[in-house]
Amino acid sequence: MKAIKLKNLLPLFLIAIFIFSACDNNTQENGSNDIAEAENELDNDAESSESQTIAGLELAADSQSSYIVLPPPEDDGNMSVERALANRRSQRNFQNQALSLEQVSQILWAAYGITLPRPDDPRGGLRTTPSAGALFPLEVYVIVGNVDGIKPGVYRYIPTDHKIEQVVDGDIRSELSDAALGQRMVEAAPISVFYTAVFERTTEIYGDDRGIIYVYMEVGHSAQNVYLQAEAMGLGTCAIGAFIDGRIQQILNLTDDEEPLYLMPVGYYY
Repeated sequence: MKAIKLKNLLPLFLIAIFIFSACDNNTQENGSNDIAEAENELDNDAESSESQTIAGLELAADSQSSYIVLPPPEDDGNMSVERALANRRSQRNFQNQALSLEQVSQILWAAYGITLPRPDDPRGGLRTTPSAGALFPLEVYVIVGNVDGIKPGVYRYIPTDHKIEQVVDGDIRSELSDAALGQRMVEAAPISVFYTAVFERTTEIYGDDRGIIYVYMEVGHSAQNVYLQAEAMGLGTCAIGAFIDGRIQQILNLTDDEEPLYLMPVGYYY
């Protein structure tokens, strides 16, 4: 799938879902020229990223991958859906206050977690987010900077077991902020949720045109879940679509078939 096709379609379909417009006039989504210039620079001077370290951070080896089983999520809270909808706002000023392992667990479950386990289903069962054909093309990562009980790093969420796998060691929030065109809320937030997509999971069934649309719809569904769950927990977030894809792929150590889609810093806010 050609990257240029995805970049042309991304604004059309993310704008069509209201969560993207939630990051209103203060959001740096007007940085398309900066993105293009930075990507050109990346193409001109990039080295092979297969074996190098990213900004001095060593990538966790597959044979030494570490897993953290997350606490079970709650399915009942103190705030109604109606109240969360009414209160939901994009927050950009985060406090330097650690999150708990339980809070991270709840956010990831809301994003893409299992709601009805089915042991015989390789996909784990039903999830918090609708997916065309139950194909689940999204991959969800949590960038940890300040969480009690979790060392800083990049972790991939595994919904079937409700656990996270470390894929990059170290606090990469500053590098991630730079890749997001200098949006400092990314560096300040204790965690960020990052979405990527393996488009072929959906396009193999529905074709390129319709399949790509379905993937963008799905990330919108999931991101709104994160907005509402954060609000219900007294936290804030802001959906970000402005970043340099090539740098994100390096920093997060993404596989070749993953396309970066969406970034959501999460934390206590001012």
